[in-house]
Amino acid sequence: MSKTKEDEQVNEKSVYRIPIKDWPISERPREKMIAHGAESLTDAELLALMIQSGRGDRTALDIARDLLSKYRDLRQISRRTLNELQSEKGIGPARAVTIMAAFEIGKRNASLNDEGSSRITSPEDVANRYIPRLRDLPTERFIALMLNNSGKIVREFIVSEGTVNASLVHPREVFKAAVTELATAVILMHNHPSGVKSASKEDHAITKQLVEAGKLMDIPVQDHIIICGNSYISFAENGWL
Repeated sequence: MSKTKEDEQVNEKSVYRIPIKDWPISERPREKMIAHGAESLTDAELLALMIQSGRGDRTALDIARDLLSKYRDLRQISRRTLNELQSEKGIGPARAVTIMAAFEIGKRNASLNDEGSSRITSPEDVANRYIPRLRDLPTERFIALMLNNSGKIVREFIVSEGTVNASLVHPREVFKAAVTELATAVILMHNHPSGVKSASKEDHAITKQLVEAGKLMDIPVQDHIIICGNSYISFAENGWL
């Protein structure tokens, strides 16, 4: 008797209930990576390696596929909070931490330049370095970059997280850090989680306040850069400083 389409679907699903260690060697994600490199793995297989083992009758690959089905792609998964990830069936705290750590390593690696130098020569340098780290944050983060005479970043100072407004971004905090680091200039930066490429009245007000404070302290504000998804706005490029 020939198999129906439903029978084939049932058999296909049952294959993935077999523990990964019992799969053919060529189909196991770990062995597949060793033999052919990480680029040969699917998104689900890469996630499965971080999850490591299954739960109950679900393999690590089943759990990975469920995550991708729910959140659509790796980028959307990377935007989840720790609480969101650990609440997913088959994940839990330990696996959530591992997944978040892997995504964070990817973001930091993407923000490094080829020369390994932290020298800033243009707004594009800042954008290229920080877009991978800030574009997917669920909330706004305001950062002050402290620069030395060579234009290199000597410190990244997180001024506020949450909603960026003048009451939270105080000149005293920014320039106290700048003085401590003997910075000769400051670049301001924050992200728009919505991805909307525009500067609000509040953004302009904060910038004006900090620029004036920088003049008094003789530590100029070189720019205020807003990360908007994969793009950016530079106050310096727009002549707004």
